Amino acid sequence: MGLFTRLKNFLSEVVAELKKTTWPSQTEVRGTTTVVIITMFIIATFLWIVDLALGRLYFMTISLFK
Repeated sequence: MGLFTRLKNFLSEVVAELKKTTWPSQTEVRGTTTVVIITMFIIATFLWIVDLALGRLYFMTISLFK
């Protein structure tokens, strides 16, 4: 089988699979995007608080040995 035959076969299979795909509606995309953004801010806030706490703990520990 030649390269172009395999490429043509592959691309036709890709097109066939894409026709089977169920794409989300615009409302579903907005909803899931909103959930992802809110989750990102919650996790970022949590990591920021943990970073502050660990930084203070680090400096408190260092100051004990001065």
